[in-house]
Amino acid sequence: MAVVVSKVFCSNSEVVLVVRRRPHVVNGGGFIVTNNCTQNVVFKVDGCGILGKRDELILKDSDGHELLLIRKKGGIIEALSMQRKWSGYSKDFEGSEKLVFCLKEPNNSCFSKKMPIKISIESNDYKDHNNFQIAGYFPDRACSIIDSSGNVVAKVGARKEVQQVMPSKDVYTVTVKAGIDQAFVVGVIAILDYIYDGSTRC
Repeated sequence: MAVVVSKVFCSNSEVVLVVRRRPHVVNGGGFIVTNNCTQNVVFKVDGCGILGKRDELILKDSDGHELLLIRKKGGIIEALSMQRKWSGYSKDFEGSEKLVFCLKEPNNSCFSKKMPIKISIESNDYKDHNNFQIAGYFPDRACSIIDSSGNVVAKVGARKEVQQVMPSKDVYTVTVKAGIDQAFVVGVIAILDYIYDGSTRC
């Protein structure tokens, strides 16, 4: 079991999640994530239009409990860096923020589409394969999260029944392998959505 946020979100079997842009909200409203089989809401992501803060996202469970606070690092050092860094924090039992993962995106350039996006797990509880990267291109809804051994742990793809009616990037699927923390995967998807001017960004 690859627990990053919580073992509650690790399934014994492969899970297909459906991501939908949240309707009838201001720009940057975020998205909801449902289970493809049950259609039940599993996660909600609030974007900057709801939070009122740029470069910040919140991942919640179906009951509205906060699972991850995701922030983009700022400042002069960040502006001079070739890579931008995002950090995902969970809260411990005392309510303190605990860094669980970091994502580094390449700087904007004509080569950025081909450069890998790297993810590192910062939690001491996570022992195996603590480095990941994104393969493919998220705006095309065709990318995968791959662990340090080259195994695909999650895959983003277009939803076939939606594509047959009308091509849409507002509804797509995320297939998460057995034993992989779904909350971590959706946290990464939320950052990718923001990076590529998606539903979470104002």
